[in-house]
Amino acid sequence: MGDSEHRIAGEADRDAVIALWQVCGLTRPWNDPGADFRKAMDNATSDILLLTENDTLIAAVMVGYDGHRGWVYYLAVHPGHRRKGLGRRMMAAAEGWLRERGAPKIQLMVRGDNADAIAFYEALGIGRQDVVTLGRRLDGDGADRA
Repeated sequence: MGDSEHRIAGEADRDAVIALWQVCGLTRPWNDPGADFRKAMDNATSDILLLTENDTLIAAVMVGYDGHRGWVYYLAVHPGHRRKGLGRRMMAAAEGWLRERGAPKIQLMVRGDNADAIAFYEALGIGRQDVVTLGRRLDGDGADRA
């Protein structure tokens, strides 16, 4: 692998991060990735961690701490760079970010039909928990989707 570097995203990374999320199939029509990026940037308790190689974005993960649990969202590794341990590397970076803030626990949500992602996280020792995720949209959409 070439010259790679971890760093925290800034506003100038917006388009590249959203493009990566899209090429990785992480966006949904009912969620605005631009708004998600902006909220992560504007919130003192969240960041988007990036991995670049020769100044090209190849992996990213959104991480946040709500004071009780650490959360991971949008873990993305560019399809051309998969199977090189970058997902593990990004999760280690996310866990490090959370440990620095004193988070005692890490959690994430995976769509039930994403068997590959579930297997990936289980291989990292992140196990299924006996909880039910309940939710309701507050934006007036009314649809039952995450």
